[in-house]
Amino acid sequence: MDMMKKIPVREQDPKVRATNFEEVCYGYNEEEAYNESTRCLNCKNARCIQGCPVNINIPGFISKVKENKFEEAYQIISESSALPAVCGRVCPQESQCEGQCVRGIKGEAVSIGKLERFVADWARENGIRPKKAEKTNGHKVAVVGAGPAGLTCAGDLARLGYEVTIFEALHQPGGVLSYGIPEFRLPKDKVVQAEIENVKSLGVKIETNVVIGKADTVDELLEEGFEAVFIGSGAGLPRFMGIAGEQANGVFSANEFLTRNNLMKAFKDGYETPIARGKKVVVVGGGNVAMDAARTALRLGAETHIVYRRSEAELPARAEEVHHAKEEGIIFDLLQNPTEIIVDENGWVKGIKIIKMELGEPDESGRRRPVEIPGSEYEIECDTVIMSLGTSPNPLISSTTYGLDVNRRKCIIASEETGQTSKEGVFAGGDAVTGAATVILAMGAGKNAAKGIDEFIKSKN
Repeated sequence: MDMMKKIPVREQDPKVRATNFEEVCYGYNEEEAYNESTRCLNCKNARCIQGCPVNINIPGFISKVKENKFEEAYQIISESSALPAVCGRVCPQESQCEGQCVRGIKGEAVSIGKLERFVADWARENGIRPKKAEKTNGHKVAVVGAGPAGLTCAGDLARLGYEVTIFEALHQPGGVLSYGIPEFRLPKDKVVQAEIENVKSLGVKIETNVVIGKADTVDELLEEGFEAVFIGSGAGLPRFMGIAGEQANGVFSANEFLTRNNLMKAFKDGYETPIARGKKVVVVGGGNVAMDAARTALRLGAETHIVYRRSEAELPARAEEVHHAKEEGIIFDLLQNPTEIIVDENGWVKGIKIIKMELGEPDESGRRRPVEIPGSEYEIECDTVIMSLGTSPNPLISSTTYGLDVNRRKCIIASEETGQTSKEGVFAGGDAVTGAATVILAMGAGKNAAKGIDEFIKSKN
């Protein structure tokens, strides 16, 4: 075995998977996991741990995989992470733990994500649950939103003995794990629901179909005996470009398109949820969500284009997602930007006007700014346009909570270390604070807030 190279991971054939919603990546088996674990150098001052937003003891769990003690490996991960089977699949490991791995300097980093996924899947298949608190401490905390931030905060507080109730607006918990990330990257029943059951096994209660800001406000929760509230309500408000024709039928936000498909199961036979099964779909944007929307549209039978205003080097999506999309046959129209959506006489999309771009000087994000090339406009015929330009927090909670400060983007202002907001007893984290970011950063914020809430309640009592 070449110690410089990762053990490769088996995947579904691109031609086959482009027509189904089954998971693309198969993960490691026991032998592959063992072989990969032997590449870990068990560094004393492990940089991988510092690269992990929830500070998992990575060398610790990998050393248990080397000894074939998978249950012990799972409990080590569980001390830090409530959602290991999710993170093993969707974290951008290449820029976090694996990006810091010493092995990666001269060869390839240890496949930490695939090892985490293996351990979490093994634990699920063998009925292993995380360890719960021995007794509760009688203090009640409310969590708003059952996404990655809320689930993590709730799980950590429950381990400390708190009685935690999560209030979730939708009919199913999971947040973006349930409605945003597609089945082929993150299987819902097998992975997402099983991880939520693990959080419940710690003693966390989840109430669905409760919209905080409508049914109950944060202030009312504080009056009803909850000593602290964590807001992890995410960023569900889609952004649009503001170009002509954007109101036409056949224009979707990636958020709506993915929600219909993932949460409402539009891709499955026997479900009545309507979805636009376009023949030719244009997705505007270059992030992971754009890849998810494009790969979903392709699986629903469309010829799919991704239009992005910068070049491939600037695509914000993970390299693995871009690679998978290309393998499946998605067409990338780079250095191009829509200027107008063309609408037929019945109000439906019939095409999109595109202008070509070139890269100029770097802007405040450090990336080179795209500049229009005059006279380079052309039209693409299409029947569906999916806008994937990011999302911002829904202002419902901030506008119904007295004394909660937000910034100009309607993001809640909260301390990075503790999650404390401008309002006493109210904490926040994840996309509601940062705007759209990653699952693991939201989990890191949920984790910090759990610590902040614990210190806050202890200081009062």
